[in-house]
Amino acid sequence: MADLRIYNVVILGLGFLFIFTAFTTCGNIEQTIVKSLDNDTFTGSGYHSLGIIYGIFSFSNLLAPTVVAIIGPQFTMFFSGILYSGYIAVFITPSTWSFYFTSVLIGIGAAMLWTAQGHFLVENSDASTINRNTGMFWALLQCSMLFGNLYIYFDWNGRIEISDRSRKTIFIGLLVTSVLGTLSFLALRKTLPPEEEMLNEEEGQPLLSSRMMYKQRANSAVQDAKSEFKTILQLLKTKTILLLSCCMAYSGLELSFYSGVYGTCIGATTDFGAAAKGLIGISGIVVGIGEIVGGGVFGLVCKNNRFRRTSVVFLGMVVHFVAFYLIYLNIPDDAPVVLKTSTLNKPYLTPSISIALLCSFLLGLGDSCFNTQLYSILGRVYAEQSAPAFAIFKFIQSIFAAVAFFYSGYLLLTWQLLIMVILGFTGTLCFFMVERIQNFSVDLQQEY
Repeated sequence: MADLRIYNVVILGLGFLFIFTAFTTCGNIEQTIVKSLDNDTFTGSGYHSLGIIYGIFSFSNLLAPTVVAIIGPQFTMFFSGILYSGYIAVFITPSTWSFYFTSVLIGIGAAMLWTAQGHFLVENSDASTINRNTGMFWALLQCSMLFGNLYIYFDWNGRIEISDRSRKTIFIGLLVTSVLGTLSFLALRKTLPPEEEMLNEEEGQPLLSSRMMYKQRANSAVQDAKSEFKTILQLLKTKTILLLSCCMAYSGLELSFYSGVYGTCIGATTDFGAAAKGLIGISGIVVGIGEIVGGGVFGLVCKNNRFRRTSVVFLGMVVHFVAFYLIYLNIPDDAPVVLKTSTLNKPYLTPSISIALLCSFLLGLGDSCFNTQLYSILGRVYAEQSAPAFAIFKFIQSIFAAVAFFYSGYLLLTWQLLIMVILGFTGTLCFFMVERIQNFSVDLQQEY
């Protein structure tokens, strides 16, 4: 039984690796692809598409648990994978209506996919293996930022324009990758109910009892969803969530910037010459390295220390502000909004590839600082209400990511960076206030 659970976790991780190799690469290059299309009938925007995805994703999270409870996590993930593959396929022969229609569908699919993933991972873990299994899954998932972007670098390096043939080759490859990930979910195996397996003392007790597993599939799924929604509304009124919402909102803004906007800016910088398009792929890889380094150091080493939690968030703010200042000096102001594939404005410094990639690393590192500590403080403060608390986090983060993607095609780079600086400083300050409140509460409990 233990071997079957490990098998399921590995297959789950590989499925997400394939699907998000396709989707992450697509998100990183799609605005550049859209601008390079030689198609007068296509009027879509990559920024708007990503905004729709995150907007629909935020609201679909409220319904996703009910869907997973009714049809089960395996088939939910398979169905969601089909929606992801459909979105990738649109870029082979783009049309405006299908582009935006599949954006809506993938927003729904993303909510179901991640809800099902969490449920399935817990089903295949017990109290002694949950940390190991989560680590295995996330290690495989983080690799999704490497392979697709590496291909983009080798294929686009030296190209001034992206031809239709190159676009079709890339997205056929990404489609095949996404389909492989989707099909891998069919290879997942059902584990026996806990009462039918013999557990030794080292394995501990399963995290989900059979009664709870069957209850979630019963007709009471809708009632459970209503109850959780009421809990979410109650938590939204608490001082802790209201304060942390600023930090959550900032995480959404910088998520949109590093995942879709910054790569486009690099690819549009005229001074990078023929290397500009290939640098989009390298930038995505370096962002991923920053995420992996930050997640490993701050997520594992500092997860149980309240003092270090504030220190990590402060470090994340400083790292991001340094990156924003260097980007302001190094990247042309019109890079996010230029209609053609190259910029017309000149930055303060002569654009440097080394500085651009350093900023990519700093963006990934800072993002991991904020996200690991938000997960940490929510898990600590709302240990008994973790699901609603994390649902609120994803909701606020996704809403602001959607808003950022919508304005990214209209605001100059300076204004986008200024918005992130203001909200980043406010979010960090609010995080510190929450830590102070929690520490004061703990001290009072110890006195009495």
